[in-house]
Amino acid sequence: MDAHHHLWDPAVRTYPWLAGAALAPIRRAYTLADLRAAAGDRIGATVLVQTVSSPAETEAFLAVAGAGDGLVAGVVGWLDLTRPDIGDEADRLRSRPLVGARHQVEDEPDPDWLRRADVLRGVAALGRRGLPYDLLVRPPQRAAALAAVRCLPDVRFVVDHAGKPAVAVGEWEPWASWITEMAGCPNVVCKLSGLTTEADWDDWDAARLRPYAEHVLAEFGADRVLFGSDWPVCELAGSYRGVLALADELLRDASTAERTAVLGDTARRVYRLP
Repeated sequence: MDAHHHLWDPAVRTYPWLAGAALAPIRRAYTLADLRAAAGDRIGATVLVQTVSSPAETEAFLAVAGAGDGLVAGVVGWLDLTRPDIGDEADRLRSRPLVGARHQVEDEPDPDWLRRADVLRGVAALGRRGLPYDLLVRPPQRAAALAAVRCLPDVRFVVDHAGKPAVAVGEWEPWASWITEMAGCPNVVCKLSGLTTEADWDDWDAARLRPYAEHVLAEFGADRVLFGSDWPVCELAGSYRGVLALADELLRDASTAERTAVLGDTARRVYRLP
């Protein structure tokens, strides 16, 4: 199971994060058909994850999941955490394949956005409905993310992209200590995803990414780690099948049970998928 991928179409909506020359190679439409072609027969089901702060995108993703052949098993959508009636909105959407929510916290100018009372109230409302919250953060937001998961122990949190360690410049600390602290919170799981695009896009290999993956696996344990491709963002640094090959290599010393957890069972449990 691919627990983290996207779809988008610049002709339909605006994606501010896709601006700039560096992202030009992926500034085009990516469809479900493209996903099938890229993934081949290795992927049995996926979780489709939001890309913009847009209720319309969430509705569109839910429609994709509902109308497809079952490949998209669930959607991590965007909901306005600060709206007073977020609980009602979550109830409306979770009757469809909404399995979680996410906001691009890494783009918030306030590094303490996750500490805001209205935000925490919204996340708590999702948690009461069994919906996990994906954390998309970089170094400036890590402290607030840790505070949020400690403040809301009854909410399941999912760390996206292993917390985005700056692999390209060799970051280890303070990322490694933060991962250890997050793993110490039993309500947190972590996605083994997005590492290739945190490395040098043109110069990475499994050996350089292995220490980051091994630290995540050692601290969280395989039953709290989920594989995600981060396709099509991963195409900046390689292909979908290259990411699958990387996952195989990073898990080469894992037991069968550990591989089964990371490559599917953890995602099914966390997102309550069939």
